[in-house]
Amino acid sequence: MITTVLVANRGEIACRVFRTCREWGIRTVAVHSDADDNALHTRVADTAVRLPGAAPSETYLRGDLIVKAALAAGADAVHPGYGFLSENPDFARAVLDAGLLWIGPPPEAIEAMASKTRAKELMGLAPLGEITEADLPVLVKAAAGGGGRGMRVVRRLTDLDAELEAARTEAHSAFGDGEVFVEPYIENGRHVEVQILADTHGTVWTLGTRDCSLQRRHQKVIEEAPAPNLTPELTDSLYEMAVRAARAVGYVGAGTVEFLVAGDKAHFLEMNTRLQVEHPVTEAVFDLDLVAEQLRVAEGHALPDEPPRARGHAVEARLYAEDPAQGWAPQTGTLHRLAVPDSVRLDTGFTDGDTIGVHYDPMLAKLVAYAPTRTAAIRKLADALERATIHGPRTNRDLLVRSLRHEEFTTAAMDTGFYTRHLTTLTTPTPDPHAPLAAALADTHGRSRFGGWRNVPSQPQAKRYAMEGEEIEVRYRHTRAGLEADGVRVVHADARLVVLEVDGVRRNFEVARYGDEIHVNATRLTALPRFPDPTTQHAPGSLLAPMPGTVVRVAEGLTVGAPVRAGEPLLWLEAMKMEHKVTAPSTGTLTALHAATGQQVTVGALLAVVQPTS
Repeated sequence: MITTVLVANRGEIACRVFRTCREWGIRTVAVHSDADDNALHTRVADTAVRLPGAAPSETYLRGDLIVKAALAAGADAVHPGYGFLSENPDFARAVLDAGLLWIGPPPEAIEAMASKTRAKELMGLAPLGEITEADLPVLVKAAAGGGGRGMRVVRRLTDLDAELEAARTEAHSAFGDGEVFVEPYIENGRHVEVQILADTHGTVWTLGTRDCSLQRRHQKVIEEAPAPNLTPELTDSLYEMAVRAARAVGYVGAGTVEFLVAGDKAHFLEMNTRLQVEHPVTEAVFDLDLVAEQLRVAEGHALPDEPPRARGHAVEARLYAEDPAQGWAPQTGTLHRLAVPDSVRLDTGFTDGDTIGVHYDPMLAKLVAYAPTRTAAIRKLADALERATIHGPRTNRDLLVRSLRHEEFTTAAMDTGFYTRHLTTLTTPTPDPHAPLAAALADTHGRSRFGGWRNVPSQPQAKRYAMEGEEIEVRYRHTRAGLEADGVRVVHADARLVVLEVDGVRRNFEVARYGDEIHVNATRLTALPRFPDPTTQHAPGSLLAPMPGTVVRVAEGLTVGAPVRAGEPLLWLEAMKMEHKVTAPSTGTLTALHAATGQQVTVGALLAVVQPTS
């Protein structure tokens, strides 16, 4: 019987496993890097053990340190979560060799399926060999791990070598394994997967399908169960292949078999020998706890002959600290407030006041809505996201709401090319034009008392804000009748709530201020000084770091004085386990280069200057 579980992971999935363990009366152990010293998963666990260092290669990818931590804390079982070492057979063996219970499949099953190249061979498939123009487009893919890391679409043969190298670097950083392979890239297919659960007594359950077609950078953004609009014949075929894959390797525990569906044909992608990020949608429609089932299977209990019946529909959205309009650039800073309506499930590894750093994935939380029908579940999730309080760095919240309400998604006509086609429309800013006025009125109330009448009207007051990259100035004044602003009636104003009436329609604006960062409902503003500081200005053509991170590469032969072309990659930053290209903003001459390989940079740091060609 399991008494104490160490989760060899961090963040949201560690908190998720701990929640079930508490319900079972099982004590919990967290491991944490120095960067996660005060992370939520360390605070909710019964015990926490430090892994010295910050980079994944020093901490969460060190299986030897994690096994030592489990023994030191008195754990008798290890749950791998997902990512990091969750699909590493050597780690599973090390856990078992230490006399600990492994809450996952046998190492041999992981070994057979963890490498996507070996998995394809097992299923009678093979990656591409010598690539020619006729093979394009192709997908470069990491053999280990998942989550979209180490994946690149190549459409030009001249780009292949550079993308192979970039994928190797990213895969090694994320998984400790730089092996990559190349396979055909199927345009506009649907990403569909089957959840399986198997015990040690020969029973294999198929727990329905999931559609995960809405992806950015080959990483899932919105998932749902069941996958809509699959024929019974295609569904049966997916189930048959999933069970065949599981039985072929003697699988035990929870796992996922992934496919790319084009028309009425399914192409095997891979088998993930672990729990998936999107497992909550399956839990919702089958009314079960997959982590609890993992614990039962690990203790040797047999599954019933048949799984529970599915009912209803569930949709999940991943909330990321990122800017979709700027190449999905990850964002860092303090998460001041995160609260969602009770109508949805929230899985997160953050709480109010936590810091979003540069070392790990930028996912803040998952929101999951369940309802009897797909339409109702989508409506519920979009509404909850819109009403959520999210104060801190920029997020993809607006993108998620618009995606859920997009006709292509509501009619289940989406595919993996959804964001390629619609990203510009989905990320066009639509800030609330009255948010700056509400911020100014709330700020005025917070800094001084007002509301009393004056014998003479005051001079107009002005405040400046940055909103979606634009500078906005608002004006208002005190009168005997109260506050006045052009065309707007101020019904009420205090430091937290402003009520405005525009053309006879009254609206409430909830205002929260954290230094110069201001949130008015779902609009994010930055308070600007009355007079700009000239020392903060940069020369035209300056390339600033879009996020804090590490310079992992500088373009070969790049030197001051070299000619560059618009869009040409100059250097690569690594942040939150992903590589980000910094390209020349225009054709011209490189007149300054302040970045070097291995250098740590802060957001806004000057990396280089390109003087445009006259």
